Amino acid sequence: MSDIWRSKPGDRVFRPRRIKRFRLRRVLGIPAVFSAGYGNVGSSIYYALGIVALVAMGATPVALGIAGVLFIFTALTYAEGTAALPEAGGSASFTRHAFGNTAGFIAGWALMLSYIVTISISAFTIPPYLGFFWEPFKASPIIGTFASMGIVFFLMVVNVIGIRETSFINIGATLIDILTQVSLVVIGFVLLFNPTVLISRIIDNWPSTSNLVLGIALATIAYTGIETMSQMAEETKKPEKSVPRAMIMMIVAVLVIFAGISLVSLSAMPVEELASEWARDPVAGIAFYLPVEIIRTILKPLIAVLAGTILLIATNAGIIGISRLAFSLGSHGLVPPALSRVHSKFKTPYIAIIVFSIIAIALLVPGFFATDVFANMGALYAVGSLLAFMFAHASIIGLRIRKPEMERPFKLGWNIRIKGREIPVSAMIGFAATATIWVIILITQEYSRWVGLGWMAAGLIIYFILRLRKRKPTEEWKIKAGEVEKKSKKVL
Repeated sequence: MSDIWRSKPGDRVFRPRRIKRFRLRRVLGIPAVFSAGYGNVGSSIYYALGIVALVAMGATPVALGIAGVLFIFTALTYAEGTAALPEAGGSASFTRHAFGNTAGFIAGWALMLSYIVTISISAFTIPPYLGFFWEPFKASPIIGTFASMGIVFFLMVVNVIGIRETSFINIGATLIDILTQVSLVVIGFVLLFNPTVLISRIIDNWPSTSNLVLGIALATIAYTGIETMSQMAEETKKPEKSVPRAMIMMIVAVLVIFAGISLVSLSAMPVEELASEWARDPVAGIAFYLPVEIIRTILKPLIAVLAGTILLIATNAGIIGISRLAFSLGSHGLVPPALSRVHSKFKTPYIAIIVFSIIAIALLVPGFFATDVFANMGALYAVGSLLAFMFAHASIIGLRIRKPEMERPFKLGWNIRIKGREIPVSAMIGFAATATIWVIILITQEYSRWVGLGWMAAGLIIYFILRLRKRKPTEEWKIKAGEVEKKSKKVL
């Protein structure tokens, strides 16, 4: 038998060619990473305030503040994970290294849901701000929803062709955005802030406990830039230092600006107006109530243009981000290969871009007739993002236990020792809090429960079908190898 399989003189030995894994170029510095992250967070300021006010009412600043504390814990968790594992994939990458491919897929699939909702909700918020120039964009649900769908479709085509905004444009837009927001906060505190009015509006409009918890959950949509910054680690110079520093910068900027805008907004207008007329464009509402006409005249069109531009960039960033995530999952065989297929001419992952853009457009359909579509999208985003955050916190804890020797250029402090392992307290609190809020959303929000769990169930079915297909050729090969061996024994 051994003679049959032994190579003979003149036989050609086949050596499989090594497949090179192409990596992204590390060209981005701290300003580019910060601007990309703040570009998402800065855009969420233009709609998150209204979403939270829909349910948290007078407790909106409190809900944003509590979510801000969770944001700090989550940002620090991502800083340690990204510095130790500087590759595209974010929490999906952390989870795969800590718990294996199946858990990594679940985290990645949840991230895809949050990216899709980010695309939808960012596009859905653009028309109300542009309503300053043409009232039907804000007043008509049909025209506004059609416009939102058109924006997503346009960006889908643009991304298939391969035109992307540069980091220089991102940095410039971010700087203008921060200056405008800071100016609005300062002007608002000088002209509008009234502690007596603010306190009375908070007390008189305090929500139920369930609505407060839901408001905290919805407030997580205000802190969407963490995952974006982590996804860019593979393109960042010295990511073990640059990404954590950029995240810390973003923590400070976001908390200061969000705190200022939320306090000014409740001083400027009654909670009922913030949660109704100005729900989709709350920053425009602040500008509308400024008492000095010349400042109001300047800020109203500026905010309309800037909000539209930033939200357009955020929508595009969502499409780019989900295609990058599909590439990361596809490179490890966790999603169908078609989602990582590159167009022969444009060199873009066109199938992933088209599929996920169509899903984002489908999520906008209720905008034609449903009154609660805005809050539903916010809760659905929280289902995906909180699940991803849960996995991120659990992964950092898991890596501390399973791989204590791993190099960690940025390491969380405030650790407790358990069986010789250092467990970060912030990650433990972050995991417990995000898990609790996630469960509460599933229990209380019917739309988010069924759509979110349906999305996760569909993903798991696809994932296990892929696993079975991968095993099948191996099993067939074993059967054929067994038959060959039997035949060879008969020959001998």
